[in-house]
Amino acid sequence: MWGASANKGRGAPPAGAAAPRAPIKMLIVDDSNIVRRRIERSQQFDNLVVIGSAANGVEALEIFAKTDPDVVTMDLTMPMMDGIECIGRMVAKRPSVRILVISALADKATAVEAMERGANGFLNKPFTDRQLNEAIEELIR
Repeated sequence: MWGASANKGRGAPPAGAAAPRAPIKMLIVDDSNIVRRRIERSQQFDNLVVIGSAANGVEALEIFAKTDPDVVTMDLTMPMMDGIECIGRMVAKRPSVRILVISALADKATAVEAMERGANGFLNKPFTDRQLNEAIEELIR
């Protein structure tokens, strides 16, 4: 606890203590509600806050514009607008956004295209909690 005796009432952390990190806002985009909920439940980062989830690229862009996420997990195969197009539009609006593609499409050409559009990482479905957290950790470093 900060502030006990040496910092009486100052509310500052003791010398050498890490200051709280600003929250990292995450948007989850996948047409499967099961996958969206699994990503939200499985991530293990205290400073990562899920600020929205979307079932397709159109919905994702609407939420993206309203919430300005730092990190996005993105499926590729979705109705209305696929992940490849959505990645390109997000990166055009905010080049600093970090995007992790999570997809069952494991062919190299698709992964390369996603990266060329601005994705920062690729995780194949199915994935373990450990694989998800390692990929997110890489993304937010």
